[in-house]
Amino acid sequence: MKAFAAGLTDVDLRGWRGRSAAFVAGALSILSMAPFFIWPVLWLTLPALLVLMHRAEAEPQQVRSRFTPWRSSHLGRAAETGWWFGFGYHVFGLFWIVEAFLVDSATFAWLIPFTLFLPAGLALFTAAATAFAAVAARDGFMRVAALALGFGVTEWLRGHILTGLPWNVLGYALTSESMLQGAAYIGIYGLTIATVFVFAGPFALWREHRQRVLAVLLATVPLAVIALDTVGAHIAHLADFKFGPPGQRRPEQIKARGATVIRIVQPSVVQREKWLPENQRRIFDDHLALSVTNAFGETDGAKNVDLIVWPEAAMPFVPLSQPIALADIGRMLPEGTTLLAGALRIDPPANGQDRRVYNTLLGFRRGEPAAHVATYDKTHLVPFGEYLPLQRALEAVGIRQFVPLPGGFSSGPEPRQLIDIPGVGKIAPLICYEAIFPARVVQTMERPVALVMVTNDGWFGNTTGPRQHFHMARVRAVEEGLPVIRSANNGISAMIDPLGRVVAHLDLNVRGTIDASLPPRTSPPLYARVGDIPFAVMALALALGLALRYRRRHVNESF
Repeated sequence: MKAFAAGLTDVDLRGWRGRSAAFVAGALSILSMAPFFIWPVLWLTLPALLVLMHRAEAEPQQVRSRFTPWRSSHLGRAAETGWWFGFGYHVFGLFWIVEAFLVDSATFAWLIPFTLFLPAGLALFTAAATAFAAVAARDGFMRVAALALGFGVTEWLRGHILTGLPWNVLGYALTSESMLQGAAYIGIYGLTIATVFVFAGPFALWREHRQRVLAVLLATVPLAVIALDTVGAHIAHLADFKFGPPGQRRPEQIKARGATVIRIVQPSVVQREKWLPENQRRIFDDHLALSVTNAFGETDGAKNVDLIVWPEAAMPFVPLSQPIALADIGRMLPEGTTLLAGALRIDPPANGQDRRVYNTLLGFRRGEPAAHVATYDKTHLVPFGEYLPLQRALEAVGIRQFVPLPGGFSSGPEPRQLIDIPGVGKIAPLICYEAIFPARVVQTMERPVALVMVTNDGWFGNTTGPRQHFHMARVRAVEEGLPVIRSANNGISAMIDPLGRVVAHLDLNVRGTIDASLPPRTSPPLYARVGDIPFAVMALALALGLALRYRRRHVNESF
C-alpha cells in the first residue's frame, strides 16, 4: 500500500492526467460488480480515488482557474475528481444500454452518443460524495469515514431521485456468492458504507498512521464475518428445506414429496421479432407448447404443476381482447393449475380521458374461455423505455420511447397488492425494473410466500446487463427472506431460494422450462422488518462522529 501511494505521488497528475486516472479508476471498479465480482480491485481503486482527491485539492489555484473559476475552490476540485471517477464507473457499468438502441437501429441508432448523458448525470452523485468528503475531513482515516458517509447517502439518493436508478450501487461489491447474507441485515446501502471502509480504510491507516495491524484487521475481519455468516445461514436454514438443493425434477417427483410445483417458461424470443404482427401467433403457440413440456423436454400436459409463469409481455397482443387466445389458454391449463403471464392490458377511454395501456401480469385458470383471476399493473415504469418524460418537447425533436406505443404506458396503483394463487399462497408480483429497488418489492403488511419477477432482458443482448439484473434478484431474495420465481424472455430464468442460492436456472438465450419446488420462506430477516433503518443509523453515527471531529479541529485551530 505504501508503494502504491508513493507511485501515485510521484506521477504528474495535474490537469487531464488526473482526470484520466480518476476515469480509469472508476472504470476498473466496475469489475467488483456482477458477473465478475473481482472485488479486490477496490483495494486499489478506492485508495486511488483518495490520492487523486488529495492531489487535485493540493494543486495551485492558478493552474485550474484560468477558464473555469469554479475549479479553483477546494470543493470544486474534489467534486471534479469524483465526477470523473463516477463517469468511468457508470460508462462501463451501463454500456449494455446501447444494445437496446440497436434492436431497432433504423429508428434509434442515431441516439447512441446521447447515452453518455446517463452516466454523466449519475456521476454527479459521486461528485457530491467526494465534495462532501473534502469539506468534512482533510485526510487520513476521517476522510475515509466522510467518503463512506458521502457514498452511502448519495447512492441512496441515486436510488430515489427522479424515480431512481439504483443500478450497480457500490454495496453490491459485498454481495458475491460467499458474502450475500450481509444484505439481510443492513441492505445494499448499508453495505455501501461498509464497502468504503473495508477497501479504503486499510490504505488510510497504513499510510497515515502506520497502524498496520488495524489496517489488516479492517481489511479482513468484516469480510470474514460476512463470509462466516453466509456459511452459518446456510447451515441454520437447511432444516427449512425438505430435501437438498431441489434442482430440476419431474413435477410428479416434486409432488410426491408434498412440495409446490412451479414451472417457469423461457421462450427466448428474439427482441426485434417480438412485436412483428406476423409473429404473434407463432410466439403465443410456443408459450403454450412450453407450458405443457417439462424440464426434460417431455410433453406432460402440465399435470401436477401448481403455477406456470410466463415472462414479461409474453403475449405480443392484448389477450383480454382476444377470445381465441383465451380459449387456447383455458384448454391448455389442467384443473388446479394457475398461469401468470406477462401481457398488455387496455382500459378503454372514460370520462374524457384517453385509453390507458398497462404493462401487466395476468392470472388465468382453466375454463372456456380461460378464467381471468388476477391482474397486476406495473407501478414503476422505465423512463424512456415505457414512457417519455417531457413527452411533447422530446417527440418534437424526434425522440421516442423504446416501446412503440403512442403516449407510453400508464402506471398501476400503489401500494402493490399481493396475488393469491390457489395451491401456492400469496405472492408479490414484480415486472422487470421493479426488482432493482430495495425495500420496495413488498409493499403490504402481509408477508408473501414468494416474489414472482417477470422480465424481458432481450433488449440488452448477451452482455453484463441481464446478469447484473439477475444478481439483483438474488439480493432481493436475501433482503426479504423470500424465494424468487424469475421468468425472463431470453434469460436468466431461475428459482432462487431465500438465501440467494440458485436452485435451478436457464442461461441467456436458452429456450426451455424449469420445474422446481417452491422453497419455503425463512423468518423475516432484519432488513425485511425495518428496511433502511440500519443504514440510517450507520449514516447518523458517522455524521455525528464527523461533526464532533470537525468541531474539535476548529476549536484547536482557534487557540
